[in-house]
Amino acid sequence: MQLIAEKREQFGKKAKRIRQDRKVPAVIFGPDIDSIPITIDNNEFVRIYREAGETTLVDIAVEGVKEPYKVLIKELQLNPVNYSVLHASFYKVNLKEKTTADIPVVIEGDQEIDLVKKGEALVLTQLNEITVSALPMNLPREFVLDVSGFEEIGDSLTVADLEFDEDKVEVVEHGTEDIVAVLDYATIEEEEEEEALTEEELIEGLEATEEREEGEEGAVEGGEGAAASEDAPADSESSAE
Repeated sequence: MQLIAEKREQFGKKAKRIRQDRKVPAVIFGPDIDSIPITIDNNEFVRIYREAGETTLVDIAVEGVKEPYKVLIKELQLNPVNYSVLHASFYKVNLKEKTTADIPVVIEGDQEIDLVKKGEALVLTQLNEITVSALPMNLPREFVLDVSGFEEIGDSLTVADLEFDEDKVEVVEHGTEDIVAVLDYATIEEEEEEEALTEEELIEGLEATEEREEGEEGAVEGGEGAAASEDAPADSESSAE
């Protein structure tokens, strides 16, 4: 996958004209290069992003540069109204050094579970992304988990159920926690009630803290008044001197 880019000379408010020409202002950055402002074709970028996401290497050929840059799409700024791309950032990777990336989790087969079909339960995804460390060319595009074989409440898949080459990819930060599980509605309602109780307890605790602080403030004010009266004679004496 390759994008063709032109070096950019317009910045700030002038970048509006770039977008009017159906191009995206962007930047290439990395630990071993100075940032390179560029522009890329909007349609081509959207097509590449849909295919590559943020975990697949993309080549960016910049005018005047002999070799294309190997990059990961690192950050997008979107228009909150129409979700058009306002700006894109590309991270130039070192192919010989491991990098960390958040790999999306894709759940398949959830609508094939009998409990879900009957409306007795739902599939709850607890981790939408898995953080991994790997060489750039070894980063997984996504983790796909098939849950069509789930039959009972409590069935789940954990990080340990992910399939990947452990010699090339290391999962970090997640341990063996659940990624996806089947829960019945009663369990979900109980969890919501527990959260509500916790919230009520928190409010009660805050009110008790406020009352205690008000009492402490009153005591402090009384103490300050006493201290002031005790200091008064001394001040009088010093002024007399």
